Amino acid sequence: MRFQAIPIIRIFDEAKAKDFYLEFLSMSLDWEHRFEPGFPIYMQASRGDLVFHLSEHSGDCTPGSKTFVNTNELEALHREITSRDYKYSRPEITTAPWGDRVFEVVDPFSNKILFNERKTT
Repeated sequence: MRFQAIPIIRIFDEAKAKDFYLEFLSMSLDWEHRFEPGFPIYMQASRGDLVFHLSEHSGDCTPGSKTFVNTNELEALHREITSRDYKYSRPEITTAPWGDRVFEVVDPFSNKILFNERKTT
């Protein structure tokens, strides 16, 4: 049996969301949906097994949420992300209270994404 959780992340501006998720985080836009032209957008962005649903619909989720993402390549991901010219985020790798190495990015809508690499024993 296989499960995959897909967080729904609240956004308020399609262009800013695409700049952050597609450009800064280098995710791919898989699809977009609007019920009618001019209505709020709902879209899926992914990078490998990491999948987010991004929604302008106010009832879908709460702005300012936090998503925890495990990775086994924290250093490489950090180097890649910080090499981009994105003036709103310059994350630093730190050690979390639970001993893992982490860095956090915050999107333009105050949603946080914590990238975590488990401590090897």
